[in-house]
Amino acid sequence: MPENTITQLPDPLGFSSDPFTDVLRDGARKLIEQAIHAELATLLNAFSEERLTDGRARLVRHGHLPEREVMTGIGPVPVKVPRVRDRGAGEDKITFTPSILPRYLRKAKSVEDLLPWLYLKGVSTGDFTEALEALLGPNAKGLSAKTITRLKADWWKNYEAWQKRDLGNRRFLYIWADGVYFKPRMAEEKQCVLVIVGADEYGRKELLAMTDGFRESTQSWREVLLDLKRRGLKQDPKLAIGDGALGFWTALREVFATTREQRCWVHKTMNVLNAMPKSIQAKAKGHLHDIWQAETKAKANLAFDFFVENYGVKWDKAVAKLVKDRDALLTFYDYPAEHWKHIRTSNPIESTFATVRHRTKRTKGCLSRKTGLAMAFKLMMSAQKKWRKLDGQNRLPEIIQGIEFRDGIRQLQTAA
Repeated sequence: MPENTITQLPDPLGFSSDPFTDVLRDGARKLIEQAIHAELATLLNAFSEERLTDGRARLVRHGHLPEREVMTGIGPVPVKVPRVRDRGAGEDKITFTPSILPRYLRKAKSVEDLLPWLYLKGVSTGDFTEALEALLGPNAKGLSAKTITRLKADWWKNYEAWQKRDLGNRRFLYIWADGVYFKPRMAEEKQCVLVIVGADEYGRKELLAMTDGFRESTQSWREVLLDLKRRGLKQDPKLAIGDGALGFWTALREVFATTREQRCWVHKTMNVLNAMPKSIQAKAKGHLHDIWQAETKAKANLAFDFFVENYGVKWDKAVAKLVKDRDALLTFYDYPAEHWKHIRTSNPIESTFATVRHRTKRTKGCLSRKTGLAMAFKLMMSAQKKWRKLDGQNRLPEIIQGIEFRDGIRQLQTAA
């Protein structure tokens, strides 16, 4: 006889039973149970030798806690956690809490990550229940509008803790800097988010600093760089990459005096082309590409001279924007060729904040300082998980040792 003889009627809300999802949920439940029981077995085995005076085991199984549902990306999954009983005397009792399923956990991390994305896509807190039911099914409990208010407070706490983290044991060879504006605006009209991303000696990219400030302000950037130094970043980065218009460069020379400078070719190309008629921009863009795509610095200088001679007479203002940063635009030739694709532009920041802009432009009005920073931080942390390591990681120790590179090729050291 089946346990349930009641015929299931169609859900009037339009949600129908999905056998495939039911199989996934059942499989998830079984895997969770297996992991919990394996952890429990380890605990019981660790205390298997401990006995009471009458010979009984000190630690034994003692039924289950009440079943609870955990909201996951495939809907609610029911789980039961076994209990243990400590028969020993004293107040220091042994309890069992599985690491995979902490107390009071009601939502998987993936669902927690889903909430800020919904918020940043423009879903109002009042519509959260409806949106989550559409994504996770009609049983998406415990995800009310109040959840976002609580989460925004958590984001800010996480951001403040991240800002204070110790960098004393870290070394970063490359840093990228940019000041990014996005919608909705920060509390002040000209305020933006100042961002620094670093690549360490293992080639891993990491968000180093992110705070509000003024993009052209040397003082704002000085505060950011000094804060990095205060938290333990003692060794100067080998190279900094950024837009030529930043007050960042003045601050960099004061705080990290030995760090070399590389202007971003993406920013520079846009600045030069914006000073030229649209009718010739495509052709001029190709000639600009000839410069930074040249195989050697000598060929890049030839392409540079050609651009100046070809466009300088009619569009001297556009050419002047290029010429003023000539040396800083070609610094990358003194670094390994494997790294050129990474250090010619500030793309690690630009590409990430393109996503931030896309997400935040749907939210209405003007953000408070705390909400804007917490929002950007949450999205940057999510994007950081997908950042690629630098190519040519074997070259990084050579950079640390000060080995010379010319046109991207290591130069052999001659004996004295």
